[in-house]
Order: sequence, then C-alpha cells, then structure tokens
Amino acid sequence: MLAQQRQTAILDLIRQRGGVRVSHLVSRFGVSDMTIRRDLEVLAERGLVDKVHGGATLAGPGSAEEPGFAAKSIRQQAEKRAIAERAATMVEPGMAIALSAGTTTAALATLLSDVRGLTVVTNSIPVADALYQNPRADQTVVLTGGIRTPSDALTGPVAEAAISALNVDLLFLGVHGLSPRTGLTTPNLLEAGVNRCLIGAARRLVVLADHTKWEIIGIATIAPLEAADVLITDRGLPTEARAAIGEQVGELVIVEPD
Repeated sequence: MLAQQRQTAILDLIRQRGGVRVSHLVSRFGVSDMTIRRDLEVLAERGLVDKVHGGATLAGPGSAEEPGFAAKSIRQQAEKRAIAERAATMVEPGMAIALSAGTTTAALATLLSDVRGLTVVTNSIPVADALYQNPRADQTVVLTGGIRTPSDALTGPVAEAAISALNVDLLFLGVHGLSPRTGLTTPNLLEAGVNRCLIGAARRLVVLADHTKWEIIGIATIAPLEAADVLITDRGLPTEARAAIGEQVGELVIVEPD
C-alpha cells in the first residue's frame, strides 16, 4: 500500500471512531511504529487530525460545534470507564447526587445500580435510561424536562427551574473542554446555563474529563477550574497540564485505564 493510500485509510478510521492508537494502526497496516507516526504527522500538518499521546483524534472542532452523543460515546472508551469507576467510589448509600449530560457520566450511571437509597438528578436522557434499565425500589431518578440538544441533554428554562429548586451532595459534571484560561467549557449555550444551575445546587463538584478535553475550548464557560473540588482524568494528561490543573482544583485524581 502506498503512503497516500494508507494515510487516507487512517483518516477514514479516525473519522469513524473519533480517534485511534498508534499500536492499533501498526497492527492493522503491518508497518512500523515510525511509519505510522510519520503518517499521522502528515495528516496533522494538513489540519485533518490532532496528534495526542499514543495516537490521534479528529482535528479539534470549532468552539460552537457540538458532536452528538453517539459520536462521542466511541471515543476514549477505556479512559472514560476508568474515570467512571473511580467516580463511583465516591457515591455512598442515601446520597442525593446529580449527573450532568455526557458520555462519561453515562458510563458512571451504569455503575450505580448497587447503591442503596440513592437519589439521582439528571438532565441527561442516556443517564436516566441507564438507571431505568437496572431499577431499584429504593432509588429515585429525577429527570428534568427541557429542550433536547445533540448531546441528549435537556436544557432551557424548564430544566433550570427544576434544578434550582433542588440540593444535592455531589455533582458529577462532564465537560466538552477545559483550560486554565477559559475554565470548564461547552459548545452549547443552553447547556452552559443548566450546568451552572447544577453547580449551584451541589455541595461538591466533581469534574469527569479524559485527557483529550485538555485545551479544548467551547463557546461558553460553565465555571473556572477553581470551582472543581475534584477533577478525575486519566494518565494521558500531559505533565504540564497536571501541574496547571493541580494548582487550581481542590484535588486532581489520575486513573489508569485497562
């Protein structure tokens, strides 16, 4: 296979999956690690992909571009699962918690079926679905109304009014991006408003963000990094990012994906 043909095939794979690992491409195309890295460099120079630690993802979207839930759910699956598992250890029987919209919070929802007496407030249809699939008589799921977004979040004044009347122990917040300058961001203006209401209703804020969210900037800031009591991410987060985040959040937790 010619280099150009291989690069086209690699780009198609990244478009299908949202991201790929170098090791997977080496195995798939039967070429060396160095060859794959050169291919990714070519694609990155053309602005088609973003190189990340150990692989590549599609080039960063515009600040107002919002991928759908299905597209996001296939990205960084191992990282999201590890983050969700760590977050689940913070949930105790009898708590009232809130889960924002997002694929990592949806992964967390699948791990909560064994928690006694739990009340979960969410504006996420997939989160509610995950909890309804494994119901417990002693659990309560509160799904807000509102206007549905591409991320399957419910937003707008109806959602904000519902959340503003509640108080929860923990909020698990998924974000589109985070950076020291812009804080926690989203590409959806309505979703930003709902997330601010969720933060206002919570005693503690736990942010769930895999390493690819670093230096991604959405159009709307939800809150500064300092608002996070805990930020759970994965080992792919660069060293300089760990230092920057560690100076601003209450606690930075790094998990090791399988």
